[in-house]
Amino acid sequence: MTAASRPTHRSRAAAPARGHRLATRRALAALATLAGLVSALPAAAAELKLRLLETTDLHMNLLAWDYYQDKPTDEYGLARTATLIKAARAEARNSLLFDNGDLLQGSPLGDYVARVKPLAAGAVHPAYKVLNALGVDAANIGNHEFNFGLPFLRQAIAGAAFPYVSANVTLDDGDGNPANDKPAFTPYVLLERSLTDETGAKRTLKVGVIGFVPPQIMTWDRAQLTGQLTVQDIQETARRYVPEMRAKGADLVVAIPHSGFERGETPRFAENSVARLSEIAGIDAILFGHSHGEFPSRFFANHAKVDLARGTINGVPAVMPGRWGDHLGVIDLVLDDSSGAWKIKDSRAEIRAIRDRATRKPLVEADPMVAQLVAAEHEATLRYVRGEVARSTAPITSFFAQVADDPSVQLVNNAQIAYAKRALAGTEHEGLPIVSAAAPFKSGGRMGWSYYTEIPAGTLSIRHIADLYIYPNTIKAVRLSGAQVREWLEMSAGAFRRIDAAGPAEQALIDERFVPYNFDMIDGLSYRIDVTQPARYDLAGKLVAPEARRIVDLRHQGQPVKDDAPFIVVTNNYRAAGGGSFPGLDGRQIVMDSADENREAVAQYLRSAGTLDPSADGNWRIQPVPGVKLRFSSSAAAIAQLPRTPQVRLVKDNGDGSALFELAN
Repeated sequence: MTAASRPTHRSRAAAPARGHRLATRRALAALATLAGLVSALPAAAAELKLRLLETTDLHMNLLAWDYYQDKPTDEYGLARTATLIKAARAEARNSLLFDNGDLLQGSPLGDYVARVKPLAAGAVHPAYKVLNALGVDAANIGNHEFNFGLPFLRQAIAGAAFPYVSANVTLDDGDGNPANDKPAFTPYVLLERSLTDETGAKRTLKVGVIGFVPPQIMTWDRAQLTGQLTVQDIQETARRYVPEMRAKGADLVVAIPHSGFERGETPRFAENSVARLSEIAGIDAILFGHSHGEFPSRFFANHAKVDLARGTINGVPAVMPGRWGDHLGVIDLVLDDSSGAWKIKDSRAEIRAIRDRATRKPLVEADPMVAQLVAAEHEATLRYVRGEVARSTAPITSFFAQVADDPSVQLVNNAQIAYAKRALAGTEHEGLPIVSAAAPFKSGGRMGWSYYTEIPAGTLSIRHIADLYIYPNTIKAVRLSGAQVREWLEMSAGAFRRIDAAGPAEQALIDERFVPYNFDMIDGLSYRIDVTQPARYDLAGKLVAPEARRIVDLRHQGQPVKDDAPFIVVTNNYRAAGGGSFPGLDGRQIVMDSADENREAVAQYLRSAGTLDPSADGNWRIQPVPGVKLRFSSSAAAIAQLPRTPQVRLVKDNGDGSALFELAN
């Protein structure tokens, strides 16, 4: 054996050490392999409970304050909803909070920030001061967000400390093909959250959130959005994006459609698409709004595939928490991952009210945080709305505006006619008959028995103008024929039920499905409404009874209106562009395209009047039905107005804030 091959003392000692290290490495490798195998296995199956919370249609009612009556209220306000939010969070280990839009418009506070003293560059909108503090996880864009224009919307939501989603609004690239337009906003987000399961272990859940808005924004805000945006169908958009969200790892998909839940067929580009969304595979929960309804509630008892006890539509948990913060939507999900993926094992949906309707008492106090956050904007708004414009010698109310010619609507129509006469002077349309269409915006119903215009005699201020005309519509005028004006009125006359002249002695007059803001009264003409005839148009503006004529004895200046007679009808941008699906209106008939708000027309009219004696001229009425009492409900506060309204009499006070009335023949 050579010296080179003979083991030394050191090499003899190292041999067993090398063997030990080799064994150790092998053991470690085996452990690593085992660890890899273990890590590749699903985690121990466990249940995870997740609470979804929703606010919707807040319409800038951040505080428990009625700007129109200039006093506190316990009927609405995010300040009270905030208390419910905090309580609901305290009850659950895991929760997420969402807002479903129609946030930035709807109260004088919203008008002040957008129009009176516009939001300064870089400033945080008061709505986001509150929603940021509440810790909203994501939000959807509602249709009223577009009322103040796209630049204001983008400026405002820049102050949100949470993501916004809107999947079916796209940018108009000008090529005439909406199918290739790119998203105008983030279509969806994937929120990755560390949550605690029922064993106390931390688990990661990826929650996909997708939002939608009614395609009708392109009609309702045509002047603001044409050439800038296009819209896609809600269902088609959901079918495109939901599988994509799943492919990117969404364990749960929450849809936030600013869209209602309607019975019957849902055509392409439908405004209300919740029923169809519930049928799209991959959507686990629906937080909806827009129609200011309450789900689950008995109002939806006759809707198909609804389980009111569980709060599901087609098996999908869903919730719609009213409007203005009067409810909080709550969906409780029980998730299970025993299959290797999170699945909904159980669910329950409910709405929590801030006020007991039966006792008319508040159920929660307002969270003082909200008032502290928006104190400066609130005080500035109060100073603005308290400014005097004119004086009134009598009260102005809308208690009976759905059944009789009414001073509150008459005032708006007078103001619109006065504006149009000035605007059209010297144009080719000067000298044509000018008539005006306006509707009662505050008429109770689903909005509650206090939701009426009620302005006392005396000072008329900005807040009263906002009470008379609650929307930031702009004033428009359209040129129509006498025949088209008649069809406009026929559509409006769908507000009433058909009365059976040979039927019961007492019959309900108002069709509660017909929204009051579509009940246009046209001043400058005289007419009667025959409610024994079927409605000529359905709620969607479809001609359903071609032989029916509810509008009787239509006259202008005492003479029958001829079909080919030309008329200028003053209205608002919503109606002139086709809002409400009125026949013959699609925006092409506009001959006066003003940027001034209808409220500004009312303000100008009041300032010029100085002192106003509010009264209706009685240019229209519902034709009596011999032997039948035509009955309707309104606020019990309307009883005090009966001495000034001889065409209405009281049947009974219901004791719940409402009263039953009937028309006096």
